[in-house]
Amino acid sequence: MTPTHIRRIGVDPAQPPAANPRELLHQLYRSRGQDASGTALGLADLAPYETLAGLEPAVALLASTLRCGASILVVGDYDADGATGSALAVLGLRALGARAVSYLVPSRFAYGYGLSPPVVEAAAPQSPGLLITVDNGIASVAGVERANQLGIPVLITDHHLAGAQLPAAAAIVNPNQPGCPFPSKHLAGVGVVFYVLAALRAHLRAAGWFTADRPEPNLAEYLDLVALGTVADVVTLDRNNRILVEQGLRRIRAGRCRPGIRALLQAAGRDPARATAADLGFYVGPRLNAAGRLTEMSLGVECLLCDDPIRALDLAAQLDALNRERREIEGTMRDQAETLVERIVLRGDDLPPGLCLYGKGWHEGVSGIVAARIRERYHRPVIAFADAADGLLRGSARSVEGLNIRDAIDLVDRRRPGLIARFGGHAMAAGVTLKPECLSDFRLAFRDAVREQLGEAPPVHEIRSDGELPPRLMNLETCDALRLGGPWGKGFPEPLFDGEFEVIGARLVGERHLKLRLKPERGPLLEAIGFGQGERLELARGRVHLAYRLDVNEYRGERTPQLILEHLQSTT
Repeated sequence: MTPTHIRRIGVDPAQPPAANPRELLHQLYRSRGQDASGTALGLADLAPYETLAGLEPAVALLASTLRCGASILVVGDYDADGATGSALAVLGLRALGARAVSYLVPSRFAYGYGLSPPVVEAAAPQSPGLLITVDNGIASVAGVERANQLGIPVLITDHHLAGAQLPAAAAIVNPNQPGCPFPSKHLAGVGVVFYVLAALRAHLRAAGWFTADRPEPNLAEYLDLVALGTVADVVTLDRNNRILVEQGLRRIRAGRCRPGIRALLQAAGRDPARATAADLGFYVGPRLNAAGRLTEMSLGVECLLCDDPIRALDLAAQLDALNRERREIEGTMRDQAETLVERIVLRGDDLPPGLCLYGKGWHEGVSGIVAARIRERYHRPVIAFADAADGLLRGSARSVEGLNIRDAIDLVDRRRPGLIARFGGHAMAAGVTLKPECLSDFRLAFRDAVREQLGEAPPVHEIRSDGELPPRLMNLETCDALRLGGPWGKGFPEPLFDGEFEVIGARLVGERHLKLRLKPERGPLLEAIGFGQGERLELARGRVHLAYRLDVNEYRGERTPQLILEHLQSTT
């Protein structure tokens, strides 16, 4: 196991402990680089759309398409960001007066990722007057070339990092394209679509497009979709993204959200009136993603587009069933991946700095989750490979802090031309495709590329803590203040505390989970649960040092404080 170190961040020893939840929140905001004004997350404070490069030609293209009544085809990605972005594009363009808007989400198994030439060929029979990519397209050089050959203009909306060559699209809107001055580089794909729609609405308003028969829409009505896609894509929650997420959550809590999002929350057993970013990320997002992982994302997009609450519940139930199937597949693959790692240890070898794992029969749509699970356990970058229908191996890569995994794969590609069929992605997540016979050579080259970025020292898993929580604040009032004090997420992490407790009782629940009864140094007994930490049962005796989040346990209508364990180590 990777050694773990708990480091307290933003904790001033000279500062007295918080006396109440309000003071605690102010301390937490300061440690994250914001003052108390961080709670004022109004739409007026969003970064202006005028600074997004490519918006002017994009808006002109869209406006001319609306005026001539040509059809628009939205080509989305098969994850939650792509699904919410596709639904937003369809709904928003229809509300702005587009006559014919449809969508296409290519199957990951039949077409792979992005606007490839085969996807363009599949779209061509619909005779679209415009193709709009959502959450993809910035690397689709060949696909855009094929669309141009067929006389179909392409508008790319994306947020992924650009390669050396940009597609020859009619317009490109991407905050991460070279030369774009937009300050929030962490917009999700759905966020880019929202900005494009906002700019288009302003253009149409100035042109006198809206009338009594064609009223101007309130685009804020779609912020629940923006919030869901932003959180589910695990982009950094800078201030701009926090505004988008918070405004979307407020609509959900007020009951003014899409029927599909409400139905997905209900399918997960979450109360829409108390929805948080964590509910979107850990409950709604996985159910939406299950469609793209196991079948195709059209089911998810239809759920988001649905206006009928009854039908939305049925679609959400189908997505929930797919998610249960996904969990079963994931469990089998995760156990097999653990066995592969254990074999390395049993041979007496040190774990390499980067792990490339492959299992015969692994599911291509679930490999990314397995890579993330192994990454979390061993704190190393991981690529999990699965057999693809075209006879190649498709790998899903997940990284650790300090390693840009796309750059690592790019380094392999530059040093070993022809070894990689194709790749792309982010600093923290990427995809790579290989011929099966290239796996061994790629594994060695990837280890070297990772070693150059991270060095030879074995990794230390660092848990960043907000310090010790006074026992007097381990109550429901603090729980609710923390829940509403977000949105929390990547770049603005949910509060995590650490401290010593005495274990009064310990047992396993659900085979893998650790359930504890704890006595703080001062204060009442508390319940705690460590999901997936059943292996630490033997350590849960006497005095222990815990890293934890403060949450609420709701059981039979009773709400009590509960610690969610992130780490446990014995101090006796």
